[in-house]
Amino acid sequence: MALQSSIRRRTTGLACDGASVARLDFITAIPQDVRRGSGCLAGIQTLAKGLAALECDVALVMPGLHFPAFSLERIYFNECLRFRSFRPRTVTVGFDADGYSIAGRRGSLHVASIKSVVADVLPFEHGVVRASMAVQADLEKLHARRADLVVTPSRYCAEYLDEHYHVRNAVVIPELIDLSLWHDLLRDAIPPPVNGRFTVLCVCRFYPRKRVHLLLQAPAMLRARISELEVRIVGGGMEATRLHRLWRDLHLEGTVHWVGDVTLPQLAAEYRRSHVFCLPSVQEGFGIVFLEAMAAGKPIVASRSAAVPEVVEYGCLVEPENAEALAGGIETLYSNAELRMRLGEMGQRSVERFEMKRVARIFLDTISRIRKPSI
Repeated sequence: MALQSSIRRRTTGLACDGASVARLDFITAIPQDVRRGSGCLAGIQTLAKGLAALECDVALVMPGLHFPAFSLERIYFNECLRFRSFRPRTVTVGFDADGYSIAGRRGSLHVASIKSVVADVLPFEHGVVRASMAVQADLEKLHARRADLVVTPSRYCAEYLDEHYHVRNAVVIPELIDLSLWHDLLRDAIPPPVNGRFTVLCVCRFYPRKRVHLLLQAPAMLRARISELEVRIVGGGMEATRLHRLWRDLHLEGTVHWVGDVTLPQLAAEYRRSHVFCLPSVQEGFGIVFLEAMAAGKPIVASRSAAVPEVVEYGCLVEPENAEALAGGIETLYSNAELRMRLGEMGQRSVERFEMKRVARIFLDTISRIRKPSI
């Protein structure tokens, strides 16, 4: 079987009408399934959509063969890229480690888009997962150091690109959200019957760094003071077994509800029914779910860590790794409806700076300014 057969391409978007960067090939092995790809998938898809709205021609280059081990699939996919013929006059954009094998070796510009510095995630993992991610961190470092341009979504990521990979010229371009889509989803979402509960919503994959266990400890502390407290957790992942065990040990069956994975309309309904959004993660390269919560006008309780303060301008940010502080933030918003409303409204205004076409234009202008003469 020819090596090229392990790669497929799907074209998304419109032909460009004379823009300086007409064609972009997005290279990614990130699974096209939110249950495995997490927020990175949403960021890539929304950027492609935003660029298409600016009349750019965007194609996705993805694995055609799949392996049980993601690291092996990623390496095989990237090694196959060496033998691929890309479209003429095309800017290639590789996400995270993807694109390391062609970065700096083509006549056209190659951009490394580092969504979240893998080397920064390693301390939160262990065992086989950590070993696999260590390999990916090495490849991501190679990718970033070879690329003509490195972009990353936060100053936090830029600092760690410098610290871990010695890449000192990364350009910060934030993640983005399709506000028109979310406004439609939220408008059309069917709110549940009023049940008198004060609902806290969390949306994430169950990775250790998300610190979902703190969100279980917090309601255990609060239920004596907030009898109508309800916590709804959307998502799933590797920590599910451990988290469910803690849930049972803390006797939270009537307080914390596991929603699981949902569709976008269902997710919009969850945002609408909630009073507060809470994610106690201690390692976020950005955090697209915060944009969704702001679009829904929900006040946010989160840890003052990583890139969160860059994204959540107006929210209740508490000491990380501290369930009591998290409980205190939730209780503060529970007891102050006016503060909840004010933070929600300020968040709705703040999220406008991450609007899809606005950020896509920044991305496109950045590439246009530094492209190689041969493009």
